[in-house]
Amino acid sequence: MRIAVAILSVFSIAVILFDVFEVMLLPRRVRRHLRLVRFFFWTTWKIWSGAALRLTEGGGRETMLGIYGPFSMMLLIVLWVVTLVAAFGSLQWALEFRMPFPRALYLSGTTFFTLGYGDVTPDTTISKVVSIWEAGTGLGFVAVVIGYLPVLYQLFSRRETHVIQLDARAGSPPSAVTLLKRHAEGQEIRELDHLLESWEGWASEMVESHLSYPMLSYYRSQHDNQSWLAAMCAVMDACALLLVGFREVRTFPARMAFATSRLALVELCRVFDIQPRPDAAARTPQCDFQSLEDELSKAGLYFSDEDAEAKLSAFRATYEPFLVGFSEYLLLPLPGWLPSDSLDNWQKSPRGRRAKKLVEAAEARPR
Repeated sequence: MRIAVAILSVFSIAVILFDVFEVMLLPRRVRRHLRLVRFFFWTTWKIWSGAALRLTEGGGRETMLGIYGPFSMMLLIVLWVVTLVAAFGSLQWALEFRMPFPRALYLSGTTFFTLGYGDVTPDTTISKVVSIWEAGTGLGFVAVVIGYLPVLYQLFSRRETHVIQLDARAGSPPSAVTLLKRHAEGQEIRELDHLLESWEGWASEMVESHLSYPMLSYYRSQHDNQSWLAAMCAVMDACALLLVGFREVRTFPARMAFATSRLALVELCRVFDIQPRPDAAARTPQCDFQSLEDELSKAGLYFSDEDAEAKLSAFRATYEPFLVGFSEYLLLPLPGWLPSDSLDNWQKSPRGRRAKKLVEAAEARPR
């Protein structure tokens, strides 16, 4: 009996430590499907999102969904600690024949957190070796967590910086047509090149950070009408429109941003085992293309190809199914193509509306 408990305890310790290594230290995507952390997030998100869907749509639901990211991370750390303490306690019980199981757990807890009370001590040599091993594991675990959490929040902050920048450029929620119109009306369509270059870098960071730390995908933005997925959707929509072709507008930056963004999207879908939705082309009805074309022509943007609608549909089919699949999984709404009637987040106050009028009254290029 005690031999079986000892073997099971050592196995549990090895599994948890390897899981911690993969989540916190391994800087690459883990392709193995059978993982404790994968089962943890799949189960807890299923329960949490199911409970959130029972709430009325609005602030309460979004607040609950926004809590999940950081709360699940803390819950995972607690789960690791509890499992390690229980496994080391079981191992001590299997090695110390005269020690009751509750005292073995108490010894394990004080050793893991290096409290050093000394009221319960191991007797045998092998138990003392295990205690030293557990104390070292506890110190190392705390050090890794202290170093891990700041990195996680730095990556989150860098991701959200670009999302917030879209507020003034593409609206709240962001849309591709708003993004293109505002640059065209400001006589700075070439400024899109710099924007797309920065978003190419943003998508590259997404590949690196969110594949290494997939739990970042659950972290939501400060405003309910913003998200990293909506931002990616708006930028990819804008790239698709640019690649369809406007008269005298370069397509190279759009090519690079589109390719990198699609790579990030597809790789993230693989991490979460999200299947693309083949019926996702219905996100924007075909009859809306005329409205889309009219909005762009008002800003002086004219398609260079008579078959622009068919080309746009072909581009959409390459990335929209993944966006819709991710949207349904994370319960993050995708923005539409056309401008919304809502004010941008920076305009939603009496002074903000006044600032909006002043900004719109300013000339694009004063003489």
